[in-house]
Amino acid sequence: MPEKTSYLDNAAATRLDERVMDAMKPYFFDIYAVATSEFGYSLGIEAREAVDNSRNIIANALGADSDEFIFTSGSTESGNIALKGVALALGNKKGKHIIVSKIEDFPVLQSAKALEKQGFFVTYLNVDKDGFVDLEQLKESITGETILVSVQHANQEIGTVQDIEEIGRICREKKTFFHTDATHTFARLPIDVKKIQADMITVSANTIHGPKGVGGLYIRKETPVAKWMDGGFQEFNLRAGQENIPGAVGFAKAVELVTPEENAKLKDMRDRLIDLVLEKIPHTTLNGHRTKRTPQNANITFHFVEGESLTLHLDMRGFSVSTGSACFSRSLESSHVIRGIGGDHERAHGSLRFTFGRYNSMDDVDSVVSALEDIVRSLRKISPLGKKD
Repeated sequence: MPEKTSYLDNAAATRLDERVMDAMKPYFFDIYAVATSEFGYSLGIEAREAVDNSRNIIANALGADSDEFIFTSGSTESGNIALKGVALALGNKKGKHIIVSKIEDFPVLQSAKALEKQGFFVTYLNVDKDGFVDLEQLKESITGETILVSVQHANQEIGTVQDIEEIGRICREKKTFFHTDATHTFARLPIDVKKIQADMITVSANTIHGPKGVGGLYIRKETPVAKWMDGGFQEFNLRAGQENIPGAVGFAKAVELVTPEENAKLKDMRDRLIDLVLEKIPHTTLNGHRTKRTPQNANITFHFVEGESLTLHLDMRGFSVSTGSACFSRSLESSHVIRGIGGDHERAHGSLRFTFGRYNSMDDVDSVVSALEDIVRSLRKISPLGKKD
């Protein structure tokens, strides 16, 4: 095993910040009661105050009111609540038509497919070569029976940032509710619910050095969302189950710790990696828009080699990255995102995603590019895929 690992898969999960853990610790060992109202016992009241304070911090970061934000177990649950909650609330009243993009992350895509089996009709929006949604198709697709549009703020694989304000404007003009998955942009790019006009926004802690297993959903007042998980009356009676108090506290602390300077540093690392790879390694393609992308994301296809081989060789040298290769997917299908932007299976199979975080440095960038030069050259010499130079 290599002595040091350079972790470059921060879009999947980030290393917990020690300051986040310090904020969470009391709610494991000291204030461990269930969050109760002001009429409960003191430990429960302290727990309730911690949840409410955390909710205020995160809602404020979105420009929202605290009663417009609920805690969830992460982006998967938030996406399910958004799509299925609106479907339950409006499916038998307004209509059964939902619109999503073809390159959404799985919580939205799989929720949409599940609703199709229940009699809903789903339009899957095309995207262009950079991953931008076809806005004309969106306008033409919205009908009187459309109950929800769900388009991600930025893509989880290629990092492309949508024109979310324009999408929100279109939906508002067409009187259609709008959900956006901001898992990879929350705290990394400015998000103000008063500007983007989204009715629901998915966020998660695990992409900003917070704890795993906690996220949230912004729900604009008067947005029709039916409770779809039965149980208690927590989270404004929208999500049943005891609150994850340490998780909520950790999420709020993680939000407070992100700074504009950190995001600028991520962007600098992203740009350096893209520039060096495209300059030094021939037959490479950047996936996603060159500049309209999340500050932490670089996704590049290395033609004539398999992403799985690149990933394994990089791992042996101490670098952790992810690939769009089917061999690294339990579904055995190559990246639906790369194929969605017009790439073939070869382009998807040879793609690598590099995503940076707080604990990365320019040394990581220079080191991984140097390793890639050597690995790609060696693999192309024995590659059955074609060009070797």
